[in-house]
Amino acid sequence: MSQQPGSRSRRAVDVQLSRDVPESLGYGFKRLVLGKPMITDQLRNERLTNPVALGVLAPDAISSTAYGSELILVELLPYAGLAAFSLLLPITGVILAILVLVAASYRQVVMAYTRAGGSYVVARENFGPRVAQIAAAALLIDYVVTVAVQAAAGTVAVVSAVKVLGPYSLEITVAVVLLMCLMNLRGLREAGRPFAVPTYFFTGMVLLLIVVGLVKDFTTGLPRYIPSELPGTVEVHQGGGLIAGATILVLLRAFANGGSSLTGVEAISNTVGSFRKPEGGNARRVLTVMATILFVLLSGVAWLAHETHATPYVDGYPSVLSEIARAVFGSGAVGTTLYVLLQIATAAILFTGANTSFNGFPALANFVAADRFLPRQLGKRGHRLVFSNGIIVLTVLAVVLLLVTGGSVNALIPFYAIGVFTGFAMAGFGMTKHHLTHKESGWRHRLAINLSAGVLSAIVVAIFAVAKFTEGAWLVVVVFPLLVFILIRLNREYRAEAAILEEFRTNRPEQVNYARHTAFVLVNSVDLAVLEALRYGHGLRADELTAVHLVVDAAQARKLRERWEHFGVRTPLKIIDCPDRRITRGVQRLVVEALSAAPRTHVTVLLPRRTYAPLLGRLLHDRSADKISRAVSEIPHAAATIIPFDVQAEIRKAFPDLMEERLARRVESFQARLAEEADRDIADHDAPESSSSVLAISGLIPGHRGTIEGRVRDTFDRVIDDDEVHIVEVTDDSGLMRLRFTGKNGSTGSDLVPGQLVRAGGKARQGRKGTVIIDPTYEIVSENDGDEAADNSANSPGSADDSPTVQ
Repeated sequence: MSQQPGSRSRRAVDVQLSRDVPESLGYGFKRLVLGKPMITDQLRNERLTNPVALGVLAPDAISSTAYGSELILVELLPYAGLAAFSLLLPITGVILAILVLVAASYRQVVMAYTRAGGSYVVARENFGPRVAQIAAAALLIDYVVTVAVQAAAGTVAVVSAVKVLGPYSLEITVAVVLLMCLMNLRGLREAGRPFAVPTYFFTGMVLLLIVVGLVKDFTTGLPRYIPSELPGTVEVHQGGGLIAGATILVLLRAFANGGSSLTGVEAISNTVGSFRKPEGGNARRVLTVMATILFVLLSGVAWLAHETHATPYVDGYPSVLSEIARAVFGSGAVGTTLYVLLQIATAAILFTGANTSFNGFPALANFVAADRFLPRQLGKRGHRLVFSNGIIVLTVLAVVLLLVTGGSVNALIPFYAIGVFTGFAMAGFGMTKHHLTHKESGWRHRLAINLSAGVLSAIVVAIFAVAKFTEGAWLVVVVFPLLVFILIRLNREYRAEAAILEEFRTNRPEQVNYARHTAFVLVNSVDLAVLEALRYGHGLRADELTAVHLVVDAAQARKLRERWEHFGVRTPLKIIDCPDRRITRGVQRLVVEALSAAPRTHVTVLLPRRTYAPLLGRLLHDRSADKISRAVSEIPHAAATIIPFDVQAEIRKAFPDLMEERLARRVESFQARLAEEADRDIADHDAPESSSSVLAISGLIPGHRGTIEGRVRDTFDRVIDDDEVHIVEVTDDSGLMRLRFTGKNGSTGSDLVPGQLVRAGGKARQGRKGTVIIDPTYEIVSENDGDEAADNSANSPGSADDSPTVQ
């Protein structure tokens, strides 16, 4: 860790800090509940052997055996009567065929994409980040519903064996989810042998059930339940079976319910990076074994349900698997023991399957947040090195879903498979695009598999949306596109903010009026907000002005150092390690060290604070500057000053055609009219395009107007859609774009030549070769000759062209 010259040891500083500024009551409670905080160096990525990986990653898929056949019968029995047991087998056969096709598709996914992310990464790499949000939304919904379904099904396994607990099923399920939340907040690790045990235990018990059942069926015969003699079972139609009630819609609804048996097949593709090398080959082998086990268990349980006529109950318990076990194992001492062991194994694997989402949801949310489609708070590691915010959000959503549905597995299923099969479809279509792009050896055969899996999965989504629409699928049909819209909307807000803070071009140089005073400027990036804080610090006439970055992410710190040196910021930058990631405490430690280094010292901490949109700003950004300011103010002889930077005001100037900004300007104009003249035209208050701020090329948002400034790199003519157009390529230090002149507005761009500094504006579009503006307005800022002075000015620290950019 880098320390101030003459500072005392870290232990001595911590002792003095604890004495002068004691820990808050809230932190004491957090430590009591969650345990001792973990430092960043304790973060480890464990590589899994294939047997352990199968046990750890397969519970979600294999555990669906416990309720797949039952959900089909729940739909069929009220309409088809006892014929439902005959229809169970062909419906299961169709589901198994889909399983084979989907597994074959994912076998290619894990070979082509060995990073975490599964269908999200496949969609992002092949269709771009915006389309990938369909996969992101599908997976996020899937993880939430998985917690609810698996936990509810696990409770059913418990109350099937201990019926006295039946009336408290919902309370037990919610308690289990809350317990999982607490365990994961404490840093529960899934990548270990204990989490593999329930998978092998359940697989062994169900295989034993199938073997014993088949032996009995072909020798002495299996006992058969008579639904009419079982009180509490679901309604069984007593008419003519298939002819009377088994309509196409009923069959589709039964098939849709059974499709839930395929959930979890994608789990291995989401964590390929956890396998030992070669990751793709090992993941492919484990995926094949998992699909084979699932195939055998699903078909075996369906056959035993067909033979025993095990009937679902209205209350959800005892389960069909429980009834099959009683019929197969019998009521003797050995049979009862085997029955209890099966129920224990079922509950264990279902609860383990629910717990896998507490690892998958936060990891995916972090992944999507890193792409700036979710609030960045979901990417922060907490007290125990886990993504605490993601775990809490998952828990809240799962508990709400359980309360809304009463914890009924059947009621939860409509929320389930739409997300699952949407993920399957995105993976299939993404791999189809991958094969068409790369055309590797044997690509046609692989393309046929992936395209078939994508089309079939999309058909299943449609079937689910129609067949289960009135049973709750309508909510998913509404929530799903709404969630995709929200993800894209959040990304647009982040991009607009980044264009201002990190990629904005404006003439706001850091003023270096060197004077006498002492101050620290806390920095986490190189942007206009930081430059404003540095300028303010120089104006304080500091004896020593130092920029300080506390390291939470080593890669980000290295990038910050490189950008600091690249832009030639004169203020010295000090990088200080913060292994426990407690920025507030780290700042307090920094101040105490500085006060201890020399007597009668006064320390001022300058905190850049970016002001965003009132509502979205609070959602997308934390208030760390306020927290640090309060913490510093607790230390004697120290003060903190917040330096605000209005990002939202700059966004209004840079993107005048954003809907929210147009509305805000209209409101402001209306207020100004009331205060000044009743007959003033609103249009007079609208900022003209010429006053728009200059953006970096990479800061342009397709579909919105913007103004850029850069050098002409090349000019040429090209025929596009049978029309000859003139192309001008313009670059700045953030990227390259094209100005396309069609001549329709009278401008041909023929006066633009390489080397000129040009300013152009218009509506940005996403072209095949990158960003393009068609028929822009432009002005030549300077010619190539005589630009040396301008170039020197542009390369000076804090100049417009040296404004910070995002790498």
